[in-house]
Amino acid sequence: MNQYIKYIIVMGLTTILLGCSEDPIENFDKGTLTGIAVISGSNLPLENVKISTNPGFSTVFTDENGEFIIEEIPVEQYSVQAELEGYLTAFEGVEVTTGATVNVVFEMDVETANNRPPTTPVLVTPTDNAIDIPLDTQLVWTGSDPDEDDITYSIELRNNFDDEVLSFSTVNDTMVDITGLRFGLKYFWQVGAKDTVNEDVIQSEVSVFETIIAPENRHVFVRKDGGNNVIFSTDTEGNVLQLTSSTINSYRPRQNPVADKIAYLSNNGSETHIFTMDFDGSNKQQITSLVAVNGFDLEEIDIVWTQNGGRILYPNFDSLYSINVDGTGLQEVYQTTDGSLITEVSISADESLTAIKTNDVSGYNVSIFTIDNSGVVIDDILSGVNGAAGGLDISVDNQSVLYWYDVSGFESANYRQLDSRIFLYNRITMITDDLSDSKIAGTNDFDCRFTPNEAEIIFTNTSNDGVSQHNILITDTNPLDVGVDRELFLENAQMPDFE
Repeated sequence: MNQYIKYIIVMGLTTILLGCSEDPIENFDKGTLTGIAVISGSNLPLENVKISTNPGFSTVFTDENGEFIIEEIPVEQYSVQAELEGYLTAFEGVEVTTGATVNVVFEMDVETANNRPPTTPVLVTPTDNAIDIPLDTQLVWTGSDPDEDDITYSIELRNNFDDEVLSFSTVNDTMVDITGLRFGLKYFWQVGAKDTVNEDVIQSEVSVFETIIAPENRHVFVRKDGGNNVIFSTDTEGNVLQLTSSTINSYRPRQNPVADKIAYLSNNGSETHIFTMDFDGSNKQQITSLVAVNGFDLEEIDIVWTQNGGRILYPNFDSLYSINVDGTGLQEVYQTTDGSLITEVSISADESLTAIKTNDVSGYNVSIFTIDNSGVVIDDILSGVNGAAGGLDISVDNQSVLYWYDVSGFESANYRQLDSRIFLYNRITMITDDLSDSKIAGTNDFDCRFTPNEAEIIFTNTSNDGVSQHNILITDTNPLDVGVDRELFLENAQMPDFE
């Protein structure tokens, strides 16, 4: 009996001991998984990232430091998954070993990380090395985005003459209308494409085209466009070229073939100044600055080149100024003795004679006279009359002075004329010939200029109602032939110059 009891006790103790040893053995079949989730590229921590395992054991979320921990995870090979809205789901493979801590790092990309950039734009029109492209043209290219994102296209043009850069942009549109290119230049153009996701701009190849050569237009004139005067040029066939912008008031063009420039008046803020430009309208430059152009009516004011193209004469109230074409050398060359305002000026080819028109603040009490280089009056051509006058030009031989005068003598607050006619004053005989003898009744002739051969004059004609269209006409300077060929040259035009 005693032996049997001992046997039972021994077996019971053995069972207890074996049962107590199972817990430590099971602990060594588990491990710990830790990790962190950060933004790819910046390593900034990501909070609330969902961390799960496959095979499935536990799901946890990262804290404010981007960190997580899964304890007591059975020994196994796992695929660990990290998920957060706005980011691509990330996977990492790990092996949990007995009693060990395994660490994993998730560098998570934003959802657009796999987004593809646009395709390279292909330039279509104008074709590479195209010539005689108009100054107003259309650029066309092809392009697409593999993920159908919106594409912003940036277009850039450079030329082979100066540093001017023209830039344009479109969204999902593979064409753009270009205006205001310059004559005879090579333009290099390139298109860049960028979608709403990728930072990189995909650039096309560079293509080149050449614009048309500038026409040799000898006539310049002005047309109204909205509320502004705009300067144009034309050839004898009527091919018209716009030289100044419709958004800027520019008028009274005066050409000089020696300087190869056109001088004109235009606004700069509240002041009117002299500008110059090439015959094709390019290279616009302001000449005056310290002393602006001014007088009783800015649209009545006229300026004149010296024959050699070196200087320009212009009025400022009661003074006449001279300035070099580069803007230097400003000087006062004449001042009226009675305080009357200088409105128009013309200078002879040899610069020995200057014709001046003065008037009062209303444009009346007109005097037209010539002076020598000392300011001494040589010819008293028109004075002591009522009505408006102007339009000075001196013949190349200094013998004749051209002008217009309203023979009606009418004067009004709005400077309206009723019967303005063109006259040719002979300085030798002091005889004045009426060149508007066959003018249509009820119209005005004014803004008169000699043509280059001086056998004709070019001038503006309009109804005396003050609101009708202005037209430019040409007629003979020989009084015996006046009216024979009173020819319409341009419709809807005024302020002509012909060199």
